Formats: sequence, C-alpha cells, structure tokens
Amino acid sequence: MEILTVNNLSFGYGTTPVLSDVSFVINKGDFIALAGPNGAGKTTLIRIILGLEKNQNGIVKIFGDNLGTKNDWGRIGYLPQRVNIFNPLFPATVEEVVSLGLLSQKKYPKKINKSDEEKIDNVLELLEIKNLKKRPVNELSGGQQQRIFLARALVSNPELLIMDEPSTALDPEMRETFFKIIQKLNKENGVTVVIITHDTAQMGEYANRLLYLDKSVIFCGPFADFCHSGDMEKYFGHFAHHLICHQH
Repeated sequence: MEILTVNNLSFGYGTTPVLSDVSFVINKGDFIALAGPNGAGKTTLIRIILGLEKNQNGIVKIFGDNLGTKNDWGRIGYLPQRVNIFNPLFPATVEEVVSLGLLSQKKYPKKINKSDEEKIDNVLELLEIKNLKKRPVNELSGGQQQRIFLARALVSNPELLIMDEPSTALDPEMRETFFKIIQKLNKENGVTVVIITHDTAQMGEYANRLLYLDKSVIFCGPFADFCHSGDMEKYFGHFAHHLICHQH
C-alpha cells in the first residue's frame, strides 16, 4: 500500500528553486531516512507533505488522496526539531503536552474524555515514561522531553510518523535508546516512519530505505543498494563507499 506518493514536485521561494522534479514512493511499513546536505530542501519537502507549503508544480498524494483534498491529518504524527516547539518557561505537565496531540483534532468544545485519558496512558507506557505523567515538562531532561514530544505525535495512533532531526539534543546513549523505540514502533506496530537526518551511517542501523535529496532525488532505495549505486558514487565521488557504506 502506498502511504505517500510524490511525482515531479518542484518548489521555490520567489525565483530561488528549492526542489526540482522530485519523485518517490513510500509504502506502508517503510522506515525512511531522509538525508542530504544543508539547503537540500529536506524540511521544505516535509512542510509541503504536511500542507504547510503550497506545492508549485507536481503531485503529492497521502493515503491515495491528492494533497489538499480530504486528507486525514489525524493519521499523521509529526515531531519537528525540539528547539522550535517548546518554551522551557511554559508551565505544562507531561499529560497536558501529550494531550495536545488529541485536542488538535477535536471540534469544539475541545475536551479530554476518559477514552483520551486511556490513549495518553497507553502511549506513555509504550515509551516507558508513565511515571512522569504529572511532572512539569520544564523540569525534565532533554531525552525525557524528546520522548514526551514523541508521545504527543503518537497519541492519536498515526499510520505515518514524520520527524525532523529528532536526536540533535540527545547524547549518544539516549540517541540509541530513542531510535530503538522508533524501530520497535515501525516493526511491531506497523508505523511508517520518515526521519530527516544528517547521520546517514547511524540511521542505516534502523532505517530500511534511504531517500537522499539535494534539491532533486539523488537516490531512493534500500541502504544495501545505496552502497553500490552509481548515482551515489557520481554524486560523492570515488570515496563514496569509504565515507558512507563502510559502517553498514
């Protein structure tokens, strides 16, 4: 089943091109590492997929529907870069922050009911942070906060989870724990995952496919094929295998 289909997508700000003729397909159960250099258009691509930017040319389909028609955003969980989504002075508890993932989809009056409380408890238990439920978020460590924001993205039980460099604030040990949680969600819960990352080598341990973007698609396919791709060697040069693939 195709979760996301992008065909011949081009986008720019004014006369500055950001994306050019981008095409790829993401299927149900994929774990995609979205990589590329700074300024490659990765975050812009995600913003278009989420309906935050209007695509200039091309076709984007989510769950088989054209973008902007009858898209069910409740089936998508989104975790932006942590620094952009949390004011450390805001006095909210873990439970309140996670509940925002449900309130955003409700019609007025926006209230949490007993069924919602069960969903919150379930996702906190899944991420092993139920003991933090009543704690103020601003008192927690960076790793704990990142799990909380992940819980907010997951509480509506999305079929597609999109994350923008979610591990930048985490130390190496917490980073590994975080990605193992994501991998478990992908393999055991069937959640399709897309992660923007600069760490291609590490993500090869968890993701099954790589989408390498530099304004256009340089490569899209399994990591094993990436290591032997002529397109990648042409892009990176003779040392592509040594620089990227020796760790897989």
